[in-house]
Amino acid sequence: MDDEWTSVFSRVKCALRKLGRSRHDAEDIVQEAYVRLICYGADNVVKKPEAFLMKTALNLSKDAFRAHVRHGNQVLLEDVVVVDTAPTLEDAMFSRQRLDHLLECIGQLPEKTRAVFLAHRIDGMSYQQIALERGLSISSVEKHVAKAVLLLSDGMAGWYP
Repeated sequence: MDDEWTSVFSRVKCALRKLGRSRHDAEDIVQEAYVRLICYGADNVVKKPEAFLMKTALNLSKDAFRAHVRHGNQVLLEDVVVVDTAPTLEDAMFSRQRLDHLLECIGQLPEKTRAVFLAHRIDGMSYQQIALERGLSISSVEKHVAKAVLLLSDGMAGWYP
């Protein structure tokens, strides 16, 4: 390719860059426009090839912009990165060990404290419902839940990173 065409390509790329195209996109558009010039020139006479190249490149740029507006960014399948958000086997094993330890700590709670705690935290009962069902005061229920939380926190202290 001679210096004249190199200069023409540079001017066309510069025009495309002024329209906001990236360097890479401008190069691709100029290449596509040049291919169209060669193909058209094979069957037709092109009196002003530089002007044909510039007009074709600008039209290709406009078409690409319109397609982007209409369809948004297009992503090639090869560019898609699949991220596996599932926990690792190690994380699952560690979580299971923590759960087993928590169940062990719950099993070590005094019977009444454990029953009140599980009724509130697992069964979703209010302090008032537990108090009525077990014949306790609301204050007593609060103390049992607080005691359970304190004992479980102490028992689980070494299991959290």
